[in-house]
Parts: sequence; structure tokens; C-alpha cells
Amino acid sequence: MNLKLRLVLFVQNYIEPKQDFERLTAAQFRAANELQRKKITSFVELPPEEMISVQDKKVEMRDGASIPVRIYKPSDKEHLPVFIYFHGGGFATRSIDSHDRLCRRLAKHNDMLVVNVGYRLAPEYKFPIPHQDCYDATVWIAENTASLGGNPAKIVVGGDSAGGNLATVVCLLARDNNGPNIAAQVLIYPVTDARMGFPSIDKFAKGYFLTKRMMQWFVDAYCGQPEDILNPLMSPYLMEDLSNLPPAYVSTAEYDPLKDEGAAYAKRLRAANNEVFYKDYKGVIHGFMSIPKITPKETRQANEDIRAFLKEIVLNERG
Repeated sequence: MNLKLRLVLFVQNYIEPKQDFERLTAAQFRAANELQRKKITSFVELPPEEMISVQDKKVEMRDGASIPVRIYKPSDKEHLPVFIYFHGGGFATRSIDSHDRLCRRLAKHNDMLVVNVGYRLAPEYKFPIPHQDCYDATVWIAENTASLGGNPAKIVVGGDSAGGNLATVVCLLARDNNGPNIAAQVLIYPVTDARMGFPSIDKFAKGYFLTKRMMQWFVDAYCGQPEDILNPLMSPYLMEDLSNLPPAYVSTAEYDPLKDEGAAYAKRLRAANNEVFYKDYKGVIHGFMSIPKITPKETRQANEDIRAFLKEIVLNERG
């Protein structure tokens, strides 16, 4: 772990004033989370990548509600591959704004049309609404890809943390509902098992940004019923049949409570004869893709690994 990251964790663990987030309402927790994000952005993030165009649109869901999506076009090329992105935040926090710079980087580095999806958040919208929003948004994007300037034959889904969970579920739903066709999935330190029973959840329970207590708060917020944690659409690691899924990039971080469940899910995907690229990034914590100034080497390598994976799988440029 590099000195910058050690310093950030020291400040967070021993200097920053602590809030008992478990006593906060969801709205208060979100507001505190957003304030913290804005306070540190200039210290941890790179400047936003320039795009040819950025559009905000509304997409209607199955229940008549609408959610926001933000569409990033990095170049003036036509028929770009499309990367549908679901942001992290424990199903209960963050937004398309919080992941704007990450999505811009993905668009720029991969020369892809990126669609950043603002699904509805728990606990106001509990399981299964967030994953239904993500699937409905994917269907809408697939149906409208050509008009957006993308290639409907080259659609990728992905996300970080809770967003990685939602991307896995979208792939499962697409498989079981005969579409839309998804060329690849990019799972960045994903949540895959809401039971929270893997060793890393206790090994890195506190002191590394994401804590076990916080994960429990997120799981409780997302669950509609206690038994939901056993539903494979909340805990995709528990899905009995993981065959016939899109090729997957799966990443984990060395000091992440979610490390073991991400690695276990990648192993199960591979055992089901899916194509899998898995890598554990050393010396970093959960969320490192959003702190490139603090973990420049590892973030740069992860971006390059994603680029190489997508180039091979989606663009069929092997070797």
C-alpha cells in the first residue's frame, strides 16, 4: 500500500470526525456521503475527460416512473460500442454525478459510448426495484442504441461494487428473458453474496474505507424481506446455473471486505464454462477506481486491463 493511500486512511480513521451513520435516515446518510465526496474530489480525482457530447435523458420504467441516464460520446465516430454503467454506493447512495468522471474515463480510454444509469435507490426503493430499473434501462438502451450513435451488436454492461452486482443480475435476466444481447460484463469489485459470510468481510472489517458495519447497513437497506439475501437476483453467487453468460472482467482489491466474494464469483463463472478475466489488484482498497490520484499505478493498470479485455472480446481484436 503506497504512502498516499496510507495517509488517506489515517485521516479517515483517526482524524476525520465520525458520524454514527446507523442512526441517520437514508436521506441524511446520502447527504453526508455526498458532502464527503465533494470535499475530497479535488484531492483524489483527475480532471474530467473532455467529450464530444454529453446528454442527459429520462428513461421510463415498467411501473411508469422515470430514471435519469447520462450519455457520453468521446469521439465523432459512428456506431461506437456501448458501455452501460451502473454506479456503486451500496444500492442506497451515489448517483450519475458521483461517477461522472469514472464514466468519462471509460468512454475516452475505450472509445465507447457510455451510458451512466441513475437507478432508484434503497431503502425507499428496495429489492428488486434497483435491478429492475437497470434491466429496463438496458432494454431501452438496446432498442435505441442506433439513434444514440451506438452499435446494438456491441453492448457491454458493467459497474462497481453494488453496480457490479446489478450488472451481473442484468446479464442473468438478459439470458433468461432472451435479451437484449450483451457482449461482455465488467464487474469492478462487485457485491455478489449478501450473506456476508466470506473471510475477507471480517479480515478487512474496519480501517479500509468500506467497513463490515457499512455493508450490513447497505444490505439491510436493500432487503425488502430477510429472505431476499438468499435470492440469486440479490446474491448472484447463489445462482444455481451460471452458464451461457457474457465474457466477464472481474476485479477485486487486496484490502477490500468484498474481495473473497468477488473472487469466488469469478471462479464460479469460469467453472460454468464462461470466459473470465480475473485480477486482484494489490495494495489498494474498495473504490480505488474512483481515487486515481491516490492509487495512480493501480488505477491506470485496471483501466488498461479493462481496455484490453474489451478490445479482445467486443472488438474481436485478439492478440
